[in-house]
Amino acid sequence: MKGKRHTTEEKIRALREADGGRPIREVCQERNISEATYHRWRKQFGLMEVDEARRLKELERENSELKKMLAESLLKNRVLEAVCEKSSEPGGPPGTRAAADGGADLLGENGVPAPEAGALNLPVSGEGPQ
Repeated sequence: MKGKRHTTEEKIRALREADGGRPIREVCQERNISEATYHRWRKQFGLMEVDEARRLKELERENSELKKMLAESLLKNRVLEAVCEKSSEPGGPPGTRAAADGGADLLGENGVPAPEAGALNLPVSGEGPQ
């Protein structure tokens, strides 16, 4: 069973009480913690003040958010590279390259899709019904 969770501020206050002259054993009994826990907190927080601990926690939270953003960005780049790599191979997805059987490109000039034969029956200027 896990014990009670103490906030960073509570831990630092306990450390400051002991630094203020109170015996460590008394502070530990009052807060219901072991002396080993007290010494672990002292090693972790040392001479840190409450406002410094809050700033540290804020920086750690910001750092974790930045790490998540970086990981998402790297994953997105990998996916895009994989898609680009696949679409540049012969026989790739339609509309990007010639088919594997030697057919013509589906894209015309300037990357605009070429119309299929007979798909559009638009009159050419000077022709058509009058």
